[in-house]
Order: sequence, then C-alpha cells, then structure tokens
Amino acid sequence: MEFTAIQIATFLGGTVEGNPETKVYNVAKIEEGAPGMLSFLANPKYEQYLYTTNSSIVLVNNDLQLQDKVSATLIRVPDAYAAFAQLLGLYQQFMQSKSGVSSLSFISKDATYGEDVYIGEFAFIGERVKIGNRVKIYPQVYIGDDCVIGDDTVIYAGAKLYAQTVVGKSCILHSGCVLGADGFGFAPQEDGSYKKIPQIGNVSLGDNVEIGANTCIDCATMGSTKIHDGVKLDNLIQIAHNVELGKNTAIAAQTGVSGSTKIGNNCIIAGQVGFVGHIHIANNTKIGAQSGILGSVKKEGEELMGSPAFNIKDYLKSSVHIKNFDKLVKRVEQLEKQLKEKQQ
Repeated sequence: MEFTAIQIATFLGGTVEGNPETKVYNVAKIEEGAPGMLSFLANPKYEQYLYTTNSSIVLVNNDLQLQDKVSATLIRVPDAYAAFAQLLGLYQQFMQSKSGVSSLSFISKDATYGEDVYIGEFAFIGERVKIGNRVKIYPQVYIGDDCVIGDDTVIYAGAKLYAQTVVGKSCILHSGCVLGADGFGFAPQEDGSYKKIPQIGNVSLGDNVEIGANTCIDCATMGSTKIHDGVKLDNLIQIAHNVELGKNTAIAAQTGVSGSTKIGNNCIIAGQVGFVGHIHIANNTKIGAQSGILGSVKKEGEELMGSPAFNIKDYLKSSVHIKNFDKLVKRVEQLEKQLKEKQQ
C-alpha cells in the first residue's frame, strides 16, 4: 500500500517540509534508503545520512536544525523514534490482517471462539477452550484442553499451550514457545532413582505479555506460574514452576529462573542471568548479563552484576583490579625476591 507524506503527517500529528504528495510504500534504514522508502532520524550519530539518503520521506524531530540541503521530504514530529514505532505498528497490522478459520484446523466441538478470529491450517484447539475476539492463531499451534485466550492475542506458528493455560488480552506468543510443560520436580529415592512429583498447576499470563521464540514457562506444582501484565520475555528463556514475574518486567535471552522465585515489578534482567529458587527480587531491580543471583534482593532499585552478583559500581571497580591481577602478582613476586635478597 502507498501513503503520501500528508497522510502520514496527519496520522502522526506532524508537519510536512517538502512535497506533501510524496509517496512511500515501505520502510528502510536511513543509511540504506531508496526511492519509495520511509526512514527516520532520531540518533544524532546518523544525521550525516539525512543529506545523502535516497529515501523519499524521513521522519525527524521538531528541533532538528538542518546543516545542509535535503532531497527527501521531511515530516517533523516531537519524537521521530516513537513516531516511527507507531507507523511500524500500523504496518504490522496491515501485514497481519488475516481472518477466517481454516478447514484444515481441528477445533473441538465444545471449544468457543469470538468474532473476527484467524485459526490457521493444522492448528489444534482442545476441549472447552475459550478464545476471545480478534485472536490470531497461526498454523500448527497446539492449544490444550481448558485453555483461555484473551481478546487480540496473537499466537505464532508452532507454539504449544498445555492444558489449563490462561493467556490475557493483547499478548504475543512467538513460534516454538511452550507454556505449561511439567515443572522439574523429582523426589530422590533411597536407591538413587527419582520419583516424579505430579505437576497439577497451570501457567497464567496477564495482559500485554510477549513471550519470545522457544521460551519455556513451566506449570506450577500446585496453583499457577504467574506472568503479570506487561512482562516481556526474549527468546530461549526458562521460567520454572511456581515462578512469579511482576508487572512490566523485561528479561533478555538465555536467562533461567528457578522454581518459586518471585521477581518484582519493572525489573530489567539482561541475558544469561541465573536465579536460584525460592528467592524474592525487589521492584525496579536491574541485573547485568551473565550474573548469578544466589539470594534475595530486598532493596528496590538495586543494580547488580557478577556471579555471585553484587552492586554494579563495586563490580566495575573490582573488574579493573582483575584485569591488573597478573601485574600485581608479578609485583608481589618481585618484592618477595628483593626481600629475600636483603635478608641474605
């Protein structure tokens, strides 16, 4: 689809500088622009490309002062980055405007679904499943018995939802994610074997949650593994049984959270962080990549790094000493040698 500069500016509440009838049909990075493309400039480091780009339209901030001639039509907005994100959201809606129920899908007779849904080929919908309005379920999705899916949720191809999983409104579940597999519960026996502990709970997601590709969230032993509103999980994350993630917490790839750990609201957790089980993490905690969290974090707003993790400022100071450790050892050895020579 094509849009003119004036149409885009009207949608964004911006102003046009240049030809208001300039048309674009796709988006591109400003340094890789081509005719018919829309780009944006938010980071001053990329301003040089504004004067050389071949994009037809560029979104810029209202306060940008031009240093040279620009061939593209400009649309000035308060925040070019936010405006571009808004346009990408609109573009994605057009791209995902699928609807209808494929004859090649399987839907149990007692399952129900709302208006304007999309259920793709080879999707499986189990018994007593309840699906809201405008939900999109892509091919080969498995939704087990007694699951509940809220309005406007999107479940991409190959995602698996075990029985009794609850998903809120406007969630996004990416391909390969698994919600509701058994928690890792085994009782050691006298003969050295393990007896499986039945996992009879479920997984419950709030509204506006996004789960990355191949991320796994285990069901609770009893009760629910709870992912609250606004949580964002990257790809390849493991969330164990009875974990609770607070509102608007974001976790990057390859992080693992052990059973019954509770993480507060608005936490930011980088990649490859490991949490032991049965601990509490206070609200607004920030944790650096590859950290090991071996105990509870009680103070809100802490910034941690390292394994075991401690205050990030102290960690950075310590890392300087670690880099110089070899030099320090050599100095100590030299001093010891000099001391021995004097004693002789």
